[in-house]
Amino acid sequence: MRMRRHHAGSDEEAGIDMTPMLDIVFIMLIFFIVTSSFIKESGITVQSPSADSAAEQPKGNILIAVSPDGEIWIDQQQVDVRAVRAAVERMLVDQPDSTVVVQADRDSRSGLVIQVMDQVRLAGVQDVALAATAAAPGGR
Repeated sequence: MRMRRHHAGSDEEAGIDMTPMLDIVFIMLIFFIVTSSFIKESGITVQSPSADSAAEQPKGNILIAVSPDGEIWIDQQQVDVRAVRAAVERMLVDQPDSTVVVQADRDSRSGLVIQVMDQVRLAGVQDVALAATAAAPGGR
């Protein structure tokens, strides 16, 4: 006498259902995208002056760089000093609670830096910070 093994549902493949795990992975991905802050750069690298009273700014969403040559960079684009106000206003529409940090090179003209800060204030931002590096302790 032969015994037959009966396989219930031989057409179905035995396996692990991956759908719940994929759902959780996609939800985590969406969570990390929404909660992460993206690093924005002004477009050029400047040599910031050092200051003994330099303090770390918690966040600076709009970065404006002023080069020694008199170039002004916002969001990786070179702009004229007369276009700074419009560029900042446009960026404030997307992020109304943004802060502005002016990254002036130590060899840039102070008159141009003041013009840039004035244009930022005319755009509606009252709190404008100047970027500086912290001086080494005990030395200058």
